[in-house]
This record gives sequence, C-alpha cells and structure tokens, in this order.
Amino acid sequence: MATITADAVKELRERTGAGMMDCKNALVEANGDVEAAVVLLRERGLAAAAKKAGRDAREGTVSSYIHTGGRVGVLIEVNCETDFVARTEEFQKLVRDLAIQVAGLAPLYVDIDRIPAEALEAKKAELAESDAAQGKSAEIRERIVEGQLRKWYQEVCLYEQPFRDEDRPVEDLVTEAISKIGENIRVRRFTRYALGEEL
Repeated sequence: MATITADAVKELRERTGAGMMDCKNALVEANGDVEAAVVLLRERGLAAAAKKAGRDAREGTVSSYIHTGGRVGVLIEVNCETDFVARTEEFQKLVRDLAIQVAGLAPLYVDIDRIPAEALEAKKAELAESDAAQGKSAEIRERIVEGQLRKWYQEVCLYEQPFRDEDRPVEDLVTEAISKIGENIRVRRFTRYALGEEL
C-alpha cells in the first residue's frame, strides 16, 4: 500500500477543489496515483451533481459583463438554490466566466432543449438539402445531418460550446461547479448585445 503524503493530498485538493478527506480517501483508493484519484473524484462529483440536478434553483444572480472597448455586452441570469451560495466568490466567478463565454462565442440558446422546434426542423431541412447530403442514401444522409447538427449545437448552444481553450464543454464546467459548491446551478437566460448589430 502506497504512503499518502500531505503534499499529494494538497496537490489533489488544488486540482479538484474537493475536500481534504475526500482527496485522502481517493488517493488511498487509487494507491497513491494522483491522476487516478482525479478521475475517481471527477466521477463521484458528476454522480453527486446528477442527484442535485433535479433540485429547485430559484436564487442566484443577474450579472452583466461589458467587453473591453464597450462594443459587446452581456446580461446573464444564473440560478442556484440559496442566496448564500449566490454571494460566494466561487459562484460569482462561474457567472463571470459564463458571461465572458456568451460575449465571445455568441450562443443563441442555453442548451439543446431550449432550441425552438421550428428552428431545429428548419436547420435539419437545410442540412438535408446541403451538397454533402445530396445523392446519398437515406441512412447515410441521416448520419451526415446528425453529425452536422452536433457541430451546429456547439455554435448555438452555450452548454455545448467548448469552454475557452479547453476540450470540455461549458456544461461540464457547470457540472463541476455543482459538485464543488453542493447546490444545483443552472443558466436560466442571457442576452448578448453587440454595437451596431441588427435588431
């Protein structure tokens, strides 16, 4: 059995934000392997976040972000379960990160479920008529449309977009925040303004 050092626990805690005892237990279970312990903690955090996802989130904050130069601005509402959490530095940082994401990548919807049915059907029809899908069998055309839809979701849905330069989507960022903070968190709505943009 590997010896679990205080430095290893500290490193794991800094990387994951998990509690001291959770980090120590994960290291014991992973036989001292920090990378394996990170995976264990992430899996546990995602499982805990899934349990919290059904809980009511009516508190939170409405925040704004104005990009340098004043050409782009965002208003965003992010909900959590208690006003106490809404005031924490960690929650406020998450809200700011989300607002910057909206300013930079201009999503239209929070997630796939909030895309209006007519807009989704129109996009599917457009993709089915594209040059890439023309002349293909129905089965292949369907796969092409599904693949292009996934790319489109990453453009228009905040939760599907990659967060900054990372591989993980924004939805994973929110899920990690849920597991660290211990409350359900959800983006309720946002509006992005760009100077001179058509109404």
